[in-house]
Amino acid sequence: MVEQTPNTSPEVLFVCVHNAGRSQMAAALLAHHARGRVRVRSAGSAPADQINPAVVEAMAELGIDLSRNVPTKLLTDQVAASDVVITMGCGDTCPIYPGKRYENWDLPDPAGRSIDEVRPIRDEIDRRVRDLLTELMVARVDVSR
Repeated sequence: MVEQTPNTSPEVLFVCVHNAGRSQMAAALLAHHARGRVRVRSAGSAPADQINPAVVEAMAELGIDLSRNVPTKLLTDQVAASDVVITMGCGDTCPIYPGKRYENWDLPDPAGRSIDEVRPIRDEIDRRVRDLLTELMVARVDVSR
């Protein structure tokens, strides 16, 4: 459960190695579904130069434009500011802070995969993001009571 005050939005950080696929999709999907109710960021332990083109294409199919996104480096203060940290294959490079909720989503890396192979990864991320959003909103309602 995420501890928060009733007037604050939960902060979620998605982390993968290159910040060019999984974490970008997850952040975009959560931002899309949350509609401002959650603060969302993504980062990578070793960011790539650009977002995976198959990921950009798969997200465009859902009406979400990642074409201008740029992979960013994971910073310790991003983790410190987050309520929930979702890792996707970043291993031991993600700093651990007490009192944070950590989850590891074991998902295939879309790097080097075709659009047909990326779609099921995107869809699984979307399912998990929707479940996470439901949990976060329930936690927010419980805190405000």
